[in-house]
Amino acid sequence: MDLAPKDLARLRRRLLEWYERHRRDLPWRREPTLYRVLLSEFMLQQTRVDQALPYYHRFLAAFPTLRALAEAELGAVMKLWEGLGYYRRAKFLHAAARHLAPIAQPGVADLDGCPGIGPYTKAAIGSIVWGAPLAVVDGNVNRVFARLTALALPPAGSAGKKQVQALADALLAPGRSGDWNQAVMELGATVCSPRAPQCLICPLESFCAARKAGQPEAFPIVAAKAPRPHKQIAAAIIRRGDGKILIAQRLSGGLLGDLWEFPGGKQESGEPLSETCAREVKEELGVEVDVGAEVYAIEHGYSHFTITLHVFECVYRGGKPRTLGCQAFKWVAQSELKAFPFPRANQEIIARLSAGKARGVRKGRAAKKRAKRTAK
Repeated sequence: MDLAPKDLARLRRRLLEWYERHRRDLPWRREPTLYRVLLSEFMLQQTRVDQALPYYHRFLAAFPTLRALAEAELGAVMKLWEGLGYYRRAKFLHAAARHLAPIAQPGVADLDGCPGIGPYTKAAIGSIVWGAPLAVVDGNVNRVFARLTALALPPAGSAGKKQVQALADALLAPGRSGDWNQAVMELGATVCSPRAPQCLICPLESFCAARKAGQPEAFPIVAAKAPRPHKQIAAAIIRRGDGKILIAQRLSGGLLGDLWEFPGGKQESGEPLSETCAREVKEELGVEVDVGAEVYAIEHGYSHFTITLHVFECVYRGGKPRTLGCQAFKWVAQSELKAFPFPRANQEIIARLSAGKARGVRKGRAAKKRAKRTAK
């Protein structure tokens, strides 16, 4: 984007004045300390502000300082994060707190090598907390700048990323990097939305190439995505004679690592789901179960695939539980399940158990879309 110095100054002034008048009143903006901005940035990755706010307030109530978070047990952090999704963020947040809390006067250089902090998070925290001249690029920024320039490349591709980052660096307002970064992100979140952008009230309308071309929604260009694969998963509610239920803690490094679950796993080709259930329990914990009725079927989606979670009532028959495919196990009363951090789909099982609900299927958006495709 080639702007004369006078026009560049006008563009910056318009956006910053708009931001001062229209920015949302968010708690980390009222008090932009390292801890509060760090917490908000981790929570807002892949999550809308309205979804993150309740968690933000709960975290501050439970861990009011960076040191308090650093000294907390990971299990307590994961439990408080439960339901927010993308659980690696919680682990990275905890690790980042432990990295930064011992530093007497942390600065932007201390973010280098900090767990979970890459170029975007460093730029966001560095600019907002310390005024570091670092330009952020996230999904909102990609959309604003792709429309501003009518970018002919997908901004998610390597060439597009370079162009957007170069533009972000060039437009960054000297001396007001934190406000500028937040202003661009705010514009993308509230005005320059993916669908039906509000061009008539946009402070950058007169600069926007996509608006001048009459097709703002044609940008950013999005590369075609392959359909998400769907997996059939079997899970076991394993009860022993005293009524306690066997749960397992997932291995630390993988998907949903360190969370607790009802044991189970993926169906193999041609395998009945009841056999999947028995096999996965044996491979994960080394125990024998009698697989009973399928009591729930729960649809759930992740970023790269979707699942149907088939839940079976099982009776424990023998074998001493071992950590073969998990890092820990526990026999717990049904009333104790809510004390452990579980993935969202497993929380649905707990909710149904608590409500005493019988066999049923909760159809999510992914299931409804598949049903429509099948009907065509």
